Amino acid sequence: MNLLLRKNKNILIILLLFFNWRIYLFLIAHLAQFLIPKFKTSFVGIEVLTGSNLPSFVWSFANFDGAHYVSISRSLYKQDFTQAFFPLYPLTIKFFSNLFAANPVLIALIISNLSFLIGLIIFFKLLSNLFSQEIALWSCVFLIIFPTSFYFGAAYSEGLFFLVIISSFYLFEKERLLEASIFGLFASATRLVGVFLAPSLIKNLRLKALTPAIIVPIGLVAYMIYLKIEFNDPLYFLKAQSIFGQERSTTQIILLPQVFWRYVKILATTSGLPLFNAVLELSSTIFTIILLILASKKVKKEWLIFSWLAIITPTLTGTLASMPRYILVAFPIYIVLAHIKSTLIKTTIVVFSLLILSVCVILFTRGYWVA
Repeated sequence: MNLLLRKNKNILIILLLFFNWRIYLFLIAHLAQFLIPKFKTSFVGIEVLTGSNLPSFVWSFANFDGAHYVSISRSLYKQDFTQAFFPLYPLTIKFFSNLFAANPVLIALIISNLSFLIGLIIFFKLLSNLFSQEIALWSCVFLIIFPTSFYFGAAYSEGLFFLVIISSFYLFEKERLLEASIFGLFASATRLVGVFLAPSLIKNLRLKALTPAIIVPIGLVAYMIYLKIEFNDPLYFLKAQSIFGQERSTTQIILLPQVFWRYVKILATTSGLPLFNAVLELSSTIFTIILLILASKKVKKEWLIFSWLAIITPTLTGTLASMPRYILVAFPIYIVLAHIKSTLIKTTIVVFSLLILSVCVILFTRGYWVA
């Protein structure tokens, strides 16, 4: 009975943590309207959001890529270069918006937030089985106050992606390899790096252990077959990324030291918001690399394999653009922070992270690109 009560208490804490986070983000977005009165309408699809009949502090969490996900949910990949966005999230939006005859912008936000909440609970359960309750709770705290955590609750695929990744690792820990591989399939249909669950979930070279290598890539392969049929190019998503304002190279591999050198020059020659973004991108990437190195003796090998592949792969395109967002799913970093013994240091990190999170939300919800 005591164990049951303790478990319910911890789940209640996770629920309170999530809802306080969600209310806080909406509050900051509402205040942002007074801090930056003029909305920067500089991205394609803004009319989809303004016509949603939602308050601006709500629909603004669908800015930028969110508008494209909603567009795909309505008319699939008819707009040029939207193929950069993988299909599971927009198809989920389409299914539920049709099922409930509801606004796709609202449905997109509900899917993201609900996915993240469920993912957060599973994340806590996963860590509770391997670490102390305190480590599990602190890991959830560091995850939810990460400077770009607002993307989990935005009309982006991050919330759904986090859910399927954590579910896959949770099932893998329970030795349910087939189910873990199926969630890996969903991951590879949500984001390209989801395919890295395949090598992460392989324990040995026995036939049964190779199940993830067969099942996980199916999501990616299915999307590539669709692109071949519709656009005669199975790798069209790569071409779309290079054109879709990401300044990415998809024709050559650029090593991380070269990328870092590029950013040194960027820091020396830019100012204003571009400088803020460059500092955020560079510092968060270095910070994550350091934490993943420190995590090598603290977390599961399969978690590290996925995290390293997921964060290094985007850098090979020659830019750290969006890295503060991509880093979100490298969840071992939160576990490392949770192992810090000093409450003062942990509290300082939380306050500093919340400050940056607030700035990012203010900028993002007023139409300024962040991460």
